[in-house]
Parts: sequence; C-alpha cells; structure tokens
Amino acid sequence: MSHDPLTGTTIAGYVLEERVGEGGTATVYRATHATHGTVAFKVLREKLRHDRTAVARFLREASFGTRVLHPNVVRTIEFGQADGGLHFLAIEWAKGELLESYAKKNAPLPPDEVAEIIAQVADAVHAAHVNDIVHRDLKPENLMYDPASRTTKLLDFGIATATDVAPDDRLTRAGFFVGTLMYVAPEALSGEIVAPSADQYSLACIAYLLLTGLLPYTAKSPREMFTQLLSQPPIPLNKARPGIVYNQKVESAIMRGLAKDPKARFPSVVDFASTLTEALASSPFAAVPESGLLSRVRGIFRAKS
Repeated sequence: MSHDPLTGTTIAGYVLEERVGEGGTATVYRATHATHGTVAFKVLREKLRHDRTAVARFLREASFGTRVLHPNVVRTIEFGQADGGLHFLAIEWAKGELLESYAKKNAPLPPDEVAEIIAQVADAVHAAHVNDIVHRDLKPENLMYDPASRTTKLLDFGIATATDVAPDDRLTRAGFFVGTLMYVAPEALSGEIVAPSADQYSLACIAYLLLTGLLPYTAKSPREMFTQLLSQPPIPLNKARPGIVYNQKVESAIMRGLAKDPKARFPSVVDFASTLTEALASSPFAAVPESGLLSRVRGIFRAKS
C-alpha cells in the first residue's frame, strides 16, 4: 500500500495516526487530540475540494450530526476548513466493529441480540426523524457494533436529507436515487425525496439479515436487483433459510417493514422496532417438529447467547 500523505500529520490540532477507511467522498483516519482524545477524523478527498456539490454534502453531513444528539449516534465534535482548503469532520470514536463484518461472521444472531440492535438503531434513526432528517443510507456498513456491551451506534449522515428541503436546494437530481441498492426502499429508486418510512424499510432489511444471514432479495447483479425491487415481493422471512422458522408475529413484523407501499409499513421506525422486539421476546421460533437441522441451528443460538 502506498504511503498516505496525511498519515502522521497534524490538522487543526488533530494528529492523524492511521487511515482506517475510504469512501467515494472522504477518507477516515483514527486521530488524537489533546482535548478530545481519540476521534474518527474525516477529510474530504482532495479531488473534490473544488466540487461545490461534494463540499455542500460534506458540510450538510456535519451540520446534521450536530442536530441529532442521541446515545446511539456518534457525537459530532468539530468540523471546519483547515489550511489549504481541506474540509474536515471530527466525530466520536466508537468501539467495536462494523455491523456488516460482525453479521458476516455470526448471523443468524440470537433473537434477543437482534432485538437489542434493532431497538437501538430505531431510536437513533427516530432521533433524526424528529429533527426532520431522513438518513437514506441505513445499512450494516454505517453501524458500529460493540458485542461486549451490545451497543450500536449510527456512524454518519453522508447522504441524509432534510424532509423540508426546497426543490432548488436538493443535492440529488430528480430521477437519480442515492443509497445502497440492497437496502434502499423501492420508492427511493425514482430519485424523489423520501419520507422517514424509507429508513424503516432499510432497518427491516437489516433485521432480516441479522435473523437469517441473508437479504430479502437474491439478485445477482445491480440491474436484476433494481428490477426485483420494483416488480417482485421480498422473499418471506421463513422461506429465506431452510431450518429457521420464526413465529408468525416475527415474520409479520419484518414483512410489514418491507412493504413496497410506504403507507403499508408501520407508522414510525420505533413502532416497527417495538413490534419486532415484542415478537422476539418470548418463543421467537415457530412450534414446528424438531428436525436435525433445526435442532443444530437452535444449538448455535444457545451457544451464542
């Protein structure tokens, strides 16, 4: 790997110790500060420093972070522009690992663990919704999970939008959608402004993944995924993985959260989470004859608990 020119430098009082991630618009470093301690330090990529839309989106992410204050949302510490025009954002350093990597190694997770994760994420997203912000990119890659404390934190608002944004102030052109196709709500594919119910759909996809280790669609390409989202229903939860059958209340909650029509979903993301949590609280599995496979699966859950 080539040497990163910013690693080891000091920007606005933050010592950039290690590059830990890179996206399409920003590079993330683990950094230390005399007052704030260890932080995650995001820097807008050099090639985008003169891109007005990229700069506006970066600054909007920072401003949204200051508006959404919640224990399950990483805290925004500081943002600004350093010497040379470099835009930066310093946020709380969250313990654990990305939920994406944890799920890849461990899903399906025990029902009680799924309930805790989904409830925490729902509370975090609801805190955004009451501030008129829709996240639009809710996915395991944007969630940090600490298995030791079972604490989940929402990481960023990179492509979030305000629900009351004026058409002339939009940063996404009509007809173009933003988000991650595997978790994006069908109505977002038109590129129109989405409601908080779109985040509920994404959270239901995450819950589906944690409960089964799979996603509700089986497309093998983006084009196929696009078509399935628009024209096909999601695979029922209890059809996803042979040998894992949840009780009807669990499946009903998940599938309602995944409804193609936003009006058919729960009234809010916390309503979805509370209904699912209640369904998972006792006897989450359906009363079906014990097969050898089902017995082994339940044994795995008990071992993880």
